[in-house]
Amino acid sequence: MTGNRTRLAVLASGRGSNFRAVAQSCAGDDYPVDIAVLVTDNPKAGAVTIAEEYGIEWRQVRPGEKRGRLAPGEEERIVSILEEMGVELVLLAGFMRILKGPLLDRFPNRILNVHPSLLPSFKGLEAQRQALEYGVKIAGCTVHFVDKSVDGGPIILQAAVPVENDDDFDSLAHRILDEEHRIVSEAIRIVALGNYRVEGRRVLIGQ
Repeated sequence: MTGNRTRLAVLASGRGSNFRAVAQSCAGDDYPVDIAVLVTDNPKAGAVTIAEEYGIEWRQVRPGEKRGRLAPGEEERIVSILEEMGVELVLLAGFMRILKGPLLDRFPNRILNVHPSLLPSFKGLEAQRQALEYGVKIAGCTVHFVDKSVDGGPIILQAAVPVENDDDFDSLAHRILDEEHRIVSEAIRIVALGNYRVEGRRVLIGQ
């Protein structure tokens, strides 16, 4: 690790493929970010295995009884963990819990999310399936800032993925995921370097 690198926290619940893509980028000397901690609600997540592989500290938080929610007080605990670790930037990489306020308030315009559609189309779960069922010819993925809306924050980067005639959910999701891996590291780099400004809903890169 070198000095003056932005300290990133990753929140993940599942296999962690985007987490791995970012960890690989962070291993490069010219990348301006270090992963300070992984936070997960699932100790059996693939992301935990990846964290251990890369020597990244990880912490567990408790899921709530309601689907998609954290247990009471756990979002505040995430804030405490991130403050303890000196975190400056946060990535949601398949974190399957809704954030209600404390984390968003503590890190305004510093939380990024990866979503497998060209937002604002196909918000929510199984966006790839939504795209197929709607019959679009172009699908894709988005990295955006997180606010209190659902998949509605200002867009940083997007990548388009053509939908082929013989695509099913798995084939389309696989090709979209390849693009997620590419743009998530680039979006983190842009934000870490401050190479952007936000005007309303527009994220102007290189400004």
